Amino acid sequence: MTIQYSIIPKDLAGHLFQVSVYVAEPDPAGQVFILPAWIPGSYMVRDFSRHIVQIRASANGKKIRLTKLDKHSWRAAPVSGALTLEYEVYAWDLSVRTAHLDQTHGFYNGTSVFLRVAGQEMQSHEVDIQRPCDPACQPWRVATALPCKEAQLYGFGSYIAENYDALIDHPVEMGEFALTTFDVCGVPHDVVLTGRVPNLDLERIAADLAKICATQIALFEPKTRRAPMDRYVFMVMVLGDGYGGLEHRASTALICTRSDLPVLGNSAASDGYIGFLGLCSHEYFHTWNVKRIKPATFAHYDLQQENYTSLLWLFEGFTSYYDDLILLRSHVIDEARYLALLSKTVNGVLRGSGRCKQSIAESSFDAWTKYYHQDENSPNAIVSYYTKGSLVALALDLTIRRASNGKKSLDDVMRSLWRNTGRDFYKLALTGQQQGVTEAEVEALIEQMSGIKMKSFFERYVRGTHDVPLDKLYTDFGVVLEDKRKLHKPGLGVRFSRDGNDCKLASVYSGHAAHQAGLSAGDIVIAVDGLRVTAADAANDLAKLLGRYQPGASVVLHVFRRDELMQFTVCLQPDDAPLWSLQAKEGKGAKSAATLPHPGITKRLSVKK
Repeated sequence: MTIQYSIIPKDLAGHLFQVSVYVAEPDPAGQVFILPAWIPGSYMVRDFSRHIVQIRASANGKKIRLTKLDKHSWRAAPVSGALTLEYEVYAWDLSVRTAHLDQTHGFYNGTSVFLRVAGQEMQSHEVDIQRPCDPACQPWRVATALPCKEAQLYGFGSYIAENYDALIDHPVEMGEFALTTFDVCGVPHDVVLTGRVPNLDLERIAADLAKICATQIALFEPKTRRAPMDRYVFMVMVLGDGYGGLEHRASTALICTRSDLPVLGNSAASDGYIGFLGLCSHEYFHTWNVKRIKPATFAHYDLQQENYTSLLWLFEGFTSYYDDLILLRSHVIDEARYLALLSKTVNGVLRGSGRCKQSIAESSFDAWTKYYHQDENSPNAIVSYYTKGSLVALALDLTIRRASNGKKSLDDVMRSLWRNTGRDFYKLALTGQQQGVTEAEVEALIEQMSGIKMKSFFERYVRGTHDVPLDKLYTDFGVVLEDKRKLHKPGLGVRFSRDGNDCKLASVYSGHAAHQAGLSAGDIVIAVDGLRVTAADAANDLAKLLGRYQPGASVVLHVFRRDELMQFTVCLQPDDAPLWSLQAKEGKGAKSAATLPHPGITKRLSVKK
C-alpha cells in the first residue's frame, strides 16, 4: 500500500502550492494527519502548519468532516474506503528551510508541505510533482534527489520514497536553472543554480566540487571509495545578497550571493567563492555526520516538538572543522588561504565574552532557545557550537595524533563512528533498529583512539568554558601565531549593522568603551565630535574618525535611542579584539603545514576577558 501525494504550483503570484494526499486504507477510527513543527538540521520550532490556508477532506466524492486537534494536527471522521485530503500551502519564505513560490521558481522542503498520515509513516510514499498551468512555465524543470517513478530525470511526474522520512528529506527545486553534472566514485552529482548569473563559470564550480566530494568520500571509505548515496544534488538559489545551507541525505539546499560565484575568464578565487565552496563542503560532510551518524536523540525524530541533545558541538562543530580542512586537502585552496580561514575562526571565538559563560555542550542543548533565537546580547551570553566546536575538534585531532605518534587521528574517530552507527543507518531504519550515539560513547571512542584519559579535556573544553589550549597542543606543528592587536586603532567595542541610511549598533560588547559610556544595542549613531556618521560603511567611517584619537581620549557621540536624541561621552580604549594571524614557520627544518592535517600554533592564545 502506497501513500500518494500530488503537489502543484497553483498560484504563482499568490505563492500557493496545492497539495493532496490519497490514503487507500485510512484509520477506521478516524485518520489523523500531522505536519512537522520543525525541520531536521534547523533547530527551531517553526510551526509550518500556520502556512496552511485551507484544508478539506473527501471520500467517495463527499465532503468529510475534519476536526483540528492542535496547531498542526487534524482528524478526519471515520470513512469506509479511501480518503483524500486537499489543502493549500502559502510559500513565501526565500530560505533553505521552508517553501517559496513565484513566477521565477518553486522550492519546497517536504516538512513544509506534506502532512504525514499518522500510523502509516513506514509505508512507501509517492508524489506527483505537477507543472504549473501558466504557459510561461513550460520551460521549467524539476531538480530533486528523489528516485523517479514515471518522471524522466529533471522532469515533472511521479517520484517515490521508501517512507515518510525519506519523502521529507529530499527537497525539490523547480524552474529554469543552470545545470551541470559530474561523476565522483561512480556517483552522479548535479549542481543546479536558480537565479540570474551572467557569465557564470559553471564548469569551474563542478571541477572544484568534484575534488571536495572525492576527498570526503575517501575520508570515510578509504578502501572502497563508496559513497553513501546513488545520486547527489547541490541545489543553489542565487540572490543579490544571501547565504545559507541545509543538509539532506542525498542533497543540500543552498543560498549564495551572486557576486560570490566565479565568472568565465577570471581564474582568481575571491573570498566569497571560497566561502561558497566551504558552505558546500560543510553540507556535503553532513551526508555522513548527522544524516547517518546521529546523536541518539535524533535516531527517532519527534518532529512535533524540540529534540534536545548536548552533542551539536560534535555534529556541527566537527563538520565546521572539516569543511575548510577538506578545501586544503583537496587542493582547492593553498596553505596560506587555509591559515587565514583558521585565524578568522580563532579570532571569532575569542571575540565574544559569551564563551566564558556558556559551554558548547550547553550551547548545543540550548540551540532551540538561544542559538536559534539570538538577540543583540547574544555575543555577551552564548558561544557558538559551530566555531568553538571546530576548535575543540582541531584540539582533539592534535591530541590523538600526538598521543599515537601520528598513527591515529580524528579521521579514525569519524570512520569508526561511520562503521558502527552510520553506514547502515537507513537500512536499519526500515526495521526500526537504527541507533545514534551518546556523549559517553563518543568520549569512550576518543579515549580509545588517543590512548589517554580524556575526562579532564571534556570537562574543561566541552562541558566547561575554558579556551582550548592550542598553544600547548600545537607546539610540534609548523606554524606560528602572531599577535597583531597592536595594529588596532582605538575602538568602541561594538558591532554595527545598517538600518536604512542609519548606522545602528547591533551589539555592544560587555566591559568595552561603548558599554561603559552607557550606549546600548539599537542606538543610531549620527555624529562623533560633531562629525556626521553614515551607514554606507559605518565600520570604516568610524574607524577613520576614531583613528585620529589616542587611547584614553574622550569623544562625544550623538545618538538616537528610539526617537530621542541623546549624548554620550566615550573614553576610548585600545581595541583589544582578538587579531591573531597564523603563519607557516619558515627556515631550515621547518615543517610544511600543507603536509600536515592542520597548522600548528607556537604562541599562547590569551586575551583580556
